[in-house]
Amino acid sequence: MKRIALVAALMLATPVAAQQYIAVDGDTIRSDKERIRIMGLDTPETYFAKCSLERSRGYHAAGRLQRLLNSRTVRIERAGRDKYRRTLARVYVGGENVASIMIREGLARPNHGQRRQPWCNQ
Repeated sequence: MKRIALVAALMLATPVAAQQYIAVDGDTIRSDKERIRIMGLDTPETYFAKCSLERSRGYHAAGRLQRLLNSRTVRIERAGRDKYRRTLARVYVGGENVASIMIREGLARPNHGQRRQPWCNQ
């Protein structure tokens, strides 16, 4: 019995590798094979940008998102799938909503499912 308790205690004390999240762009992340679309925001495109300004802003947003993901504990609240089969989710770092951070810093716009607005006309 003592041996089982010791093994259990060691298992609980052993650090588990943190989940790694990669920013695909400013509003999509990947973890293993799961692609997660962050709800509540829209960022400029990187892969299908309509102009060089949009692409540049998109890379800036993606870089910031990656730094946020690397900075603190990440929590994902899944809420279904979108038409591209990505997981829809609210994403939090250190308890703060990532969409709110990105919008506040001017790297994203609020978006709750409405048609995307262009990024090249600004």
